[in-house]
Amino acid sequence: MIKFLDLKSVNSKYESEIQRAFARVLNSGWYLLGQELSAFEAEFAKYCQVNYAIGVASGLDALKLIIKAYGFGVGDEIIVPSNTYIATVLAITDCGATPVFVEPNADTHLIEASNIERAITDKTKAIMPVHLYGRVCDMDSICDLAKENHLKVIDDAAQAHGAIYKGTRVGNLADATGFSFYPSKNLGAMGDAGAITTNDEMLANKIIALRNYGSQKRYYNKYKGLNSRIDELQAAVLRIKLAGLDEDNAARRRVAHLYNEMISSSKIILPELPKDQGEHVWHLFVVRTDRRDLLKQYLDDNGIASQVHYPIAPHKQQCYSEYNKLSMPIAEKLADEVLSLPISPVMSDQDVKRVAEVINEW
Repeated sequence: MIKFLDLKSVNSKYESEIQRAFARVLNSGWYLLGQELSAFEAEFAKYCQVNYAIGVASGLDALKLIIKAYGFGVGDEIIVPSNTYIATVLAITDCGATPVFVEPNADTHLIEASNIERAITDKTKAIMPVHLYGRVCDMDSICDLAKENHLKVIDDAAQAHGAIYKGTRVGNLADATGFSFYPSKNLGAMGDAGAITTNDEMLANKIIALRNYGSQKRYYNKYKGLNSRIDELQAAVLRIKLAGLDEDNAARRRVAHLYNEMISSSKIILPELPKDQGEHVWHLFVVRTDRRDLLKQYLDDNGIASQVHYPIAPHKQQCYSEYNKLSMPIAEKLADEVLSLPISPVMSDQDVKRVAEVINEW
Protein backbone atom coordinates (compact mmCIF):
# COMPACT_ATOMS: atom_id res chain seq x y z
CA MET A 1 0.00 0.00 0.00
CA ILE A 2 1.33 3.44 -0.94
CA LYS A 3 0.19 5.78 1.83
CA PHE A 4 -0.98 9.28 1.05
CA LEU A 5 1.32 10.63 3.75
CA ASP A 6 3.46 8.53 6.08
CA LEU A 7 3.98 10.89 9.00
CA LYS A 8 5.83 8.30 11.05
CA SER A 9 8.48 8.03 8.33
CA VAL A 10 8.56 11.81 7.80
CA ASN A 11 9.32 12.33 11.49
CA SER A 12 11.61 9.35 11.95
CA LYS A 13 14.73 11.16 10.72
CA TYR A 14 14.24 13.66 13.54
CA GLU A 15 13.40 11.04 16.18
CA SER A 16 16.54 11.20 18.29
CA GLU A 17 16.56 15.00 18.28
CA ILE A 18 12.88 15.13 19.20
CA GLN A 19 13.39 12.71 22.09
CA ARG A 20 16.24 14.86 23.42
CA ALA A 21 14.08 17.98 23.03
CA PHE A 22 11.21 16.36 24.94
CA ALA A 23 13.57 15.49 27.77
CA ARG A 24 14.94 19.04 27.75
CA VAL A 25 11.47 20.55 28.02
CA LEU A 26 10.38 18.03 30.66
CA ASN A 27 13.41 18.77 32.81
CA SER A 28 13.02 22.53 32.40
CA GLY A 29 9.77 22.57 34.37
CA TRP A 30 8.49 25.39 32.12
CA TYR A 31 5.89 24.38 29.53
CA LEU A 32 4.26 27.55 28.12
CA LEU A 33 5.68 30.83 26.78
CA GLY A 34 9.22 29.78 27.59
CA GLN A 35 12.64 29.60 26.01
CA GLU A 36 11.73 27.05 23.33
CA LEU A 37 8.95 29.25 21.96
CA SER A 38 11.09 32.38 22.10
CA ALA A 39 13.86 30.58 20.24
CA PHE A 40 11.50 29.17 17.62
CA GLU A 41 9.91 32.57 17.03
CA ALA A 42 13.34 34.14 16.49
CA GLU A 43 14.46 31.33 14.18
CA PHE A 44 11.23 31.32 12.17
CA ALA A 45 11.32 35.11 11.80
CA LYS A 46 14.88 34.89 10.49
CA TYR A 47 13.94 32.05 8.12
CA CYS A 48 11.00 34.07 6.73
CA GLN A 49 13.19 37.19 6.41
CA VAL A 50 10.80 39.12 8.64
CA ASN A 51 11.06 41.11 11.87
CA TYR A 52 8.46 39.32 13.99
CA ALA A 53 7.06 35.81 14.35
CA ILE A 54 4.43 35.06 16.99
CA GLY A 55 3.53 31.48 17.87
CA VAL A 56 -0.18 30.72 18.29
CA ALA A 57 -2.37 27.65 18.75
CA SER A 58 -3.31 26.95 15.12
CA GLY A 59 -3.41 28.30 11.58
CA LEU A 60 -7.03 29.32 12.06
CA ASP A 61 -6.14 31.26 15.20
CA ALA A 62 -3.31 32.94 13.31
CA LEU A 63 -5.75 34.41 10.79
CA LYS A 64 -8.35 35.22 13.46
CA LEU A 65 -5.80 37.08 15.55
CA ILE A 66 -4.54 39.14 12.61
CA ILE A 67 -8.08 40.21 11.71
CA LYS A 68 -8.90 40.90 15.36
CA ALA A 69 -5.71 42.94 15.82
CA TYR A 70 -6.60 45.11 12.83
CA GLY A 71 -10.02 45.69 14.32
CA PHE A 72 -12.01 44.43 11.35
CA GLY A 73 -15.55 43.34 12.11
CA VAL A 74 -19.21 43.86 11.35
CA GLY A 75 -19.73 45.82 8.14
CA ASP A 76 -16.20 45.18 6.85
CA GLU A 77 -15.45 43.03 3.80
CA ILE A 78 -12.41 40.83 3.25
CA ILE A 79 -11.72 39.37 -0.18
CA VAL A 80 -10.98 35.65 -0.17
CA PRO A 81 -10.60 32.87 -2.79
CA SER A 82 -13.75 30.88 -3.58
CA ASN A 83 -11.77 27.61 -3.59
CA THR A 84 -9.90 27.79 -0.29
CA TYR A 85 -10.12 25.56 2.78
CA ILE A 86 -12.94 26.53 5.12
CA ALA A 87 -10.55 27.86 7.81
CA THR A 88 -9.72 30.92 5.71
CA VAL A 89 -13.39 31.91 5.65
CA LEU A 90 -14.03 30.94 9.29
CA ALA A 91 -11.38 33.44 10.39
CA ILE A 92 -13.27 36.23 8.62
CA THR A 93 -16.75 35.41 9.86
CA ASP A 94 -15.57 34.68 13.41
CA CYS A 95 -14.72 38.36 13.73
CA GLY A 96 -18.05 39.44 12.26
CA ALA A 97 -16.62 40.55 8.93
CA THR A 98 -18.02 39.51 5.55
CA PRO A 99 -16.12 37.24 3.14
CA VAL A 100 -16.25 38.33 -0.49
CA PHE A 101 -15.50 35.33 -2.68
CA VAL A 102 -13.31 35.75 -5.76
CA GLU A 103 -12.81 33.04 -8.36
CA PRO A 104 -9.29 31.66 -8.91
CA ASN A 105 -7.36 31.08 -12.10
CA ALA A 106 -8.45 27.57 -13.13
CA ASP A 107 -4.87 26.59 -14.08
CA THR A 108 -3.00 27.84 -11.00
CA HIS A 109 -5.92 27.59 -8.50
CA LEU A 110 -4.82 31.01 -7.18
CA ILE A 111 -6.61 34.36 -7.09
CA GLU A 112 -5.27 37.20 -9.25
CA ALA A 113 -5.36 40.98 -9.04
CA SER A 114 -7.65 41.38 -12.06
CA ASN A 115 -10.46 39.41 -10.39
CA ILE A 116 -9.80 40.94 -6.99
CA GLU A 117 -10.10 44.48 -8.35
CA ARG A 118 -13.64 43.88 -9.55
CA ALA A 119 -14.67 42.78 -6.04
CA ILE A 120 -13.41 45.85 -4.17
CA THR A 121 -16.08 48.10 -2.65
CA ASP A 122 -16.05 50.97 -0.17
CA LYS A 123 -16.50 48.34 2.57
CA THR A 124 -13.40 46.34 1.62
CA LYS A 125 -10.71 46.36 4.30
CA ALA A 126 -8.34 43.58 3.27
CA ILE A 127 -7.35 41.02 0.66
CA MET A 128 -6.55 37.50 1.84
CA PRO A 129 -4.52 35.59 -0.78
CA VAL A 130 -4.13 31.85 -0.18
CA HIS A 131 -0.94 30.19 -1.41
CA LEU A 132 -2.84 27.02 -2.13
CA TYR A 133 -1.07 23.64 -2.34
CA GLY A 134 2.29 25.42 -1.77
CA ARG A 135 2.29 27.74 -4.79
CA VAL A 136 2.68 31.49 -4.32
CA CYS A 137 0.16 33.99 -5.67
CA ASP A 138 1.40 36.87 -7.85
CA MET A 139 1.98 39.09 -4.86
CA ASP A 140 3.43 42.12 -6.64
CA SER A 141 0.19 42.81 -8.48
CA ILE A 142 -1.96 42.02 -5.42
CA CYS A 143 0.07 44.25 -3.10
CA ASP A 144 0.12 47.08 -5.66
CA LEU A 145 -3.67 46.85 -5.94
CA ALA A 146 -4.01 46.84 -2.16
CA LYS A 147 -1.80 49.90 -1.82
CA GLU A 148 -3.80 51.79 -4.45
CA ASN A 149 -6.99 51.07 -2.52
CA HIS A 150 -5.57 51.48 1.02
CA LEU A 151 -6.21 47.84 1.91
CA LYS A 152 -4.34 45.40 4.11
CA VAL A 153 -2.96 42.16 2.67
CA ILE A 154 -3.26 39.14 4.97
CA ASP A 155 -1.59 36.01 3.59
CA ASP A 156 -2.90 32.53 4.31
CA ALA A 157 0.32 30.56 4.05
CA ALA A 158 -0.89 27.40 5.79
CA GLN A 159 0.43 25.30 2.87
CA ALA A 160 3.43 27.35 1.75
CA HIS A 161 6.20 27.09 4.36
CA GLY A 162 9.50 27.91 2.70
CA ALA A 163 8.10 29.04 -0.65
CA ILE A 164 9.91 31.93 -2.33
CA TYR A 165 8.51 34.71 -4.52
CA LYS A 166 11.07 36.71 -6.52
CA GLY A 167 13.74 36.10 -3.90
CA THR A 168 11.51 36.78 -0.88
CA ARG A 169 10.13 34.15 1.48
CA VAL A 170 6.45 33.69 2.05
CA GLY A 171 5.89 35.32 5.41
CA ASN A 172 7.41 38.59 4.23
CA LEU A 173 5.15 39.30 1.27
CA ALA A 174 2.12 40.84 3.01
CA ASP A 175 1.21 43.09 5.92
CA ALA A 176 0.77 39.95 8.00
CA THR A 177 0.87 36.21 7.29
CA GLY A 178 -0.76 33.27 9.01
CA PHE A 179 0.87 29.82 9.10
CA SER A 180 -0.41 26.45 10.23
CA PHE A 181 1.88 23.79 11.70
CA TYR A 182 -0.71 21.01 11.61
CA PRO A 183 1.22 17.71 11.55
CA SER A 184 0.73 17.12 7.81
CA LYS A 185 2.12 20.52 6.75
CA ASN A 186 5.54 20.96 5.15
CA LEU A 187 6.62 22.25 8.55
CA GLY A 188 4.46 20.21 10.88
CA ALA A 189 4.33 19.97 14.65
CA MET A 190 3.21 16.88 16.56
CA GLY A 191 -0.12 18.50 17.36
CA ASP A 192 -1.83 21.79 16.57
CA ALA A 193 0.22 24.96 16.27
CA GLY A 194 0.47 28.07 14.13
CA ALA A 195 2.30 31.36 13.73
CA ILE A 196 1.94 34.94 12.50
CA THR A 197 4.72 36.85 10.77
CA THR A 198 4.85 40.61 10.18
CA ASN A 199 7.18 43.59 10.02
CA ASP A 200 4.67 45.80 11.85
CA GLU A 201 5.91 46.28 15.42
CA MET A 202 2.61 47.68 16.74
CA LEU A 203 0.64 44.82 15.19
CA ALA A 204 3.08 42.23 16.56
CA ASN A 205 2.87 43.63 20.10
CA LYS A 206 -0.92 43.67 19.98
CA ILE A 207 -1.06 40.06 18.77
CA ILE A 208 1.39 38.98 21.48
CA ALA A 209 -1.09 40.36 24.00
CA LEU A 210 -4.19 39.06 22.23
CA ARG A 211 -2.89 35.47 22.16
CA ASN A 212 -2.47 35.61 25.96
CA TYR A 213 -5.95 36.70 27.09
CA GLY A 214 -5.28 40.24 25.83
CA SER A 215 -2.69 40.74 28.55
CA GLN A 216 0.67 42.48 28.27
CA LYS A 217 1.16 42.26 32.04
CA ARG A 218 -0.12 39.38 34.13
CA TYR A 219 -3.64 39.97 35.43
CA TYR A 220 -3.91 43.27 33.53
CA ASN A 221 -5.96 42.82 30.37
CA LYS A 222 -5.73 45.55 27.76
CA TYR A 223 -7.74 43.70 25.09
CA LYS A 224 -10.46 41.06 24.91
CA GLY A 225 -8.06 38.32 23.89
CA LEU A 226 -7.79 34.58 23.38
CA ASN A 227 -5.84 31.71 24.86
CA SER A 228 -3.81 30.80 21.77
CA ARG A 229 -0.23 29.72 22.36
CA ILE A 230 2.28 27.14 21.15
CA ASP A 231 3.39 24.97 24.05
CA GLU A 232 7.07 24.38 24.68
CA LEU A 233 7.01 20.78 23.39
CA GLN A 234 5.61 21.81 20.01
CA ALA A 235 8.00 24.74 19.77
CA ALA A 236 10.92 22.42 20.42
CA VAL A 237 9.77 20.04 17.66
CA LEU A 238 9.30 22.90 15.22
CA ARG A 239 12.80 24.21 15.89
CA ILE A 240 14.23 20.83 14.92
CA LYS A 241 12.11 20.42 11.80
CA LEU A 242 12.64 24.01 10.64
CA ALA A 243 16.33 23.19 10.20
CA GLY A 244 15.37 20.46 7.72
CA LEU A 245 12.56 22.30 5.92
CA ASP A 246 14.49 23.34 2.82
CA GLU A 247 15.80 19.80 2.36
CA ASP A 248 12.29 18.38 2.78
CA ASN A 249 10.87 20.89 0.30
CA ALA A 250 13.55 19.95 -2.23
CA ALA A 251 12.47 16.32 -1.87
CA ARG A 252 8.85 17.32 -2.52
CA ARG A 253 9.91 19.18 -5.68
CA ARG A 254 11.69 16.05 -6.87
CA VAL A 255 8.51 13.99 -6.47
CA ALA A 256 6.45 16.63 -8.29
CA HIS A 257 8.98 16.78 -11.13
CA LEU A 258 8.86 12.99 -11.51
CA TYR A 259 5.07 12.98 -11.55
CA ASN A 260 5.03 15.59 -14.29
CA GLU A 261 7.53 13.59 -16.31
CA MET A 262 5.90 10.19 -15.85
CA ILE A 263 2.14 10.83 -15.94
CA SER A 264 1.07 10.88 -19.57
CA SER A 265 -2.64 10.03 -19.43
CA SER A 266 -4.75 12.31 -21.61
CA LYS A 267 -7.56 11.94 -19.04
CA ILE A 268 -5.54 13.84 -16.42
CA ILE A 269 -4.85 17.56 -16.11
CA LEU A 270 -1.52 17.98 -14.35
CA PRO A 271 -0.79 21.03 -12.16
CA GLU A 272 0.73 23.93 -14.03
CA LEU A 273 4.41 24.31 -13.21
CA PRO A 274 5.61 27.79 -12.18
CA LYS A 275 8.51 29.24 -14.16
CA ASP A 276 10.57 29.48 -10.99
CA GLN A 277 10.42 26.20 -9.09
CA GLY A 278 11.32 28.06 -5.91
CA GLU A 279 7.82 29.51 -5.95
CA HIS A 280 6.23 26.12 -5.23
CA VAL A 281 6.87 23.84 -2.26
CA TRP A 282 4.32 21.18 -3.28
CA HIS A 283 2.43 20.71 -0.05
CA LEU A 284 0.00 18.83 -2.29
CA PHE A 285 0.25 17.45 -5.82
CA VAL A 286 -3.24 18.01 -7.21
CA VAL A 287 -4.41 16.64 -10.55
CA ARG A 288 -7.80 17.13 -12.20
CA THR A 289 -10.16 14.84 -14.06
CA ASP A 290 -13.88 14.94 -14.79
CA ARG A 291 -13.99 11.32 -13.56
CA ARG A 292 -12.33 12.01 -10.23
CA ASP A 293 -14.30 9.53 -8.14
CA LEU A 294 -13.63 6.72 -10.61
CA LEU A 295 -9.91 7.48 -10.58
CA LYS A 296 -9.83 7.62 -6.78
CA GLN A 297 -11.52 4.23 -6.56
CA TYR A 298 -9.14 2.79 -9.18
CA LEU A 299 -6.15 4.00 -7.18
CA ASP A 300 -7.63 2.53 -4.00
CA ASP A 301 -8.16 -0.80 -5.77
CA ASN A 302 -4.48 -0.75 -6.75
CA GLY A 303 -3.19 0.01 -3.26
CA ILE A 304 -2.62 3.74 -3.70
CA ALA A 305 -4.14 6.22 -1.25
CA SER A 306 -5.33 9.60 -2.48
CA GLN A 307 -7.38 12.45 -1.05
CA VAL A 308 -9.70 15.21 -2.22
CA HIS A 309 -8.74 18.79 -1.26
CA TYR A 310 -11.51 20.02 -1.15
CA PRO A 311 -14.81 18.37 -2.22
CA ILE A 312 -17.09 21.27 -1.27
CA ALA A 313 -16.38 24.95 -1.96
CA PRO A 314 -16.82 27.18 1.13
CA HIS A 315 -19.85 29.00 -0.25
CA LYS A 316 -21.62 25.65 -0.64
CA GLN A 317 -21.03 24.49 2.93
CA GLN A 318 -24.07 24.05 5.19
CA CYS A 319 -22.61 26.43 7.78
CA TYR A 320 -22.61 29.18 5.13
CA SER A 321 -26.15 28.67 3.89
CA GLU A 322 -26.45 32.41 3.30
CA TYR A 323 -23.99 32.02 0.43
CA ASN A 324 -25.28 28.71 -1.00
CA LYS A 325 -27.00 30.41 -3.94
CA LEU A 326 -23.82 32.13 -5.09
CA SER A 327 -22.57 30.93 -8.47
CA MET A 328 -18.83 30.25 -8.39
CA PRO A 329 -18.42 27.94 -11.40
CA ILE A 330 -14.62 27.67 -11.29
CA ALA A 331 -14.49 26.80 -7.58
CA GLU A 332 -17.38 24.37 -8.00
CA LYS A 333 -15.76 22.68 -11.00
CA LEU A 334 -12.45 22.35 -9.16
CA ALA A 335 -14.25 20.84 -6.16
CA ASP A 336 -15.67 18.17 -8.48
CA GLU A 337 -12.40 17.41 -10.28
CA VAL A 338 -9.40 17.76 -7.96
CA LEU A 339 -7.54 14.75 -6.58
CA SER A 340 -4.38 14.87 -4.48
CA LEU A 341 -1.78 12.18 -5.18
CA PRO A 342 0.66 10.91 -2.55
CA ILE A 343 3.58 13.27 -1.98
CA SER A 344 6.03 13.64 0.88
CA PRO A 345 9.76 14.15 1.51
CA VAL A 346 10.22 10.41 2.09
CA MET A 347 8.36 9.11 -0.97
CA SER A 348 10.59 6.86 -3.08
CA ASP A 349 11.10 7.13 -6.85
CA GLN A 350 9.75 3.59 -7.12
CA ASP A 351 6.48 4.61 -5.45
CA VAL A 352 6.17 7.67 -7.68
CA LYS A 353 6.71 5.47 -10.72
CA ARG A 354 4.07 3.01 -9.48
CA VAL A 355 1.48 5.78 -9.03
CA ALA A 356 2.22 7.15 -12.51
CA GLU A 357 1.95 3.70 -14.11
CA VAL A 358 -1.41 2.99 -12.50
CA ILE A 359 -2.78 6.37 -13.61
CA ASN A 360 -1.51 5.87 -17.15
CA GLU A 361 -3.08 2.41 -17.28
CA TRP A 362 -6.39 3.90 -16.14
